[in-house]
Amino acid sequence: MQLVVARIGRAHGIKGEVTVEVRTDEPELRLGPGAVLATEPASAGPLTIESGRVHSGRLLLRFEGVRDRNAAEALRNILLIAEVDPEELPEDPEEFYDHQLIDLDVVTVDGTEVGRISEISHLPYQDLLVVKRPDGGEVMIPFVSEVVPEIDLEEQRAVIDPPPGLLDEAEAEIAGSRKDETAGGRKSAAAGSGETAGDDRKGDTAGGREDESS
Repeated sequence: MQLVVARIGRAHGIKGEVTVEVRTDEPELRLGPGAVLATEPASAGPLTIESGRVHSGRLLLRFEGVRDRNAAEALRNILLIAEVDPEELPEDPEEFYDHQLIDLDVVTVDGTEVGRISEISHLPYQDLLVVKRPDGGEVMIPFVSEVVPEIDLEEQRAVIDPPPGLLDEAEAEIAGSRKDETAGGRKSAAAGSGETAGDDRKGDTAGGREDESS
C-alpha cells in the first residue's frame, strides 16, 4: 500500500535542504534518515532522506544527491510516498489510515443508512470524511469523536451522530428558529469570532479522531 507522507515545499538555505508539509502522524518513522521514498511524479524519485531537523516549527529534510539550492528548488511540490503494509495499524487506536476508511458504510447511531466514504479530505484544522449518498450527492462529515463516535473495521462501517443540519439543511433551519425563540433572537457577543475548540487534527496520512473533551 502506498501512502503520501509529505509534500516538498520551498528550498531552505543554500545546501540542499527543503521544507516539507508533513502528511503523516509518524514522521519519525516515515521521514527518518535512510528512508527511501517513491515520488509523484515518479520520475523525480526515488529519494533517500540523508538528514532531517526541525527549524522554527517546520521539518527540514536533505536528500542524498541534492547539494544546492537549485537542486532543492527543483523538488518543490513533489509528493513523497511510503510503502506501508496494508495490515499495519497506526499506534494510536483513535487514528486510521485513509485506506482503512475508504468504502466504509456510514450509518447514524439509530441505524439509518447515510452512504459510503469515498474520500478523506485533510484540511489544516480537521479531517473530513467525504460520504457519497445513495442519491449520488455528497456530504462532508467532520472526523471528530463527537460526530463519529465509532469506527468498526470488522463490520466495515462508521457510525455517526450528526448535529442538526449536517445531513439535512432543513433540520438546521428548524433548530436555529427554536434557538432564536428561546434566546429572544439574540446572539452571544463571542459568536462569529471564528474560533473553534477541539478541532486540532493530527497528521494527514492517518485520519485521527480526537476526543473533543480532552
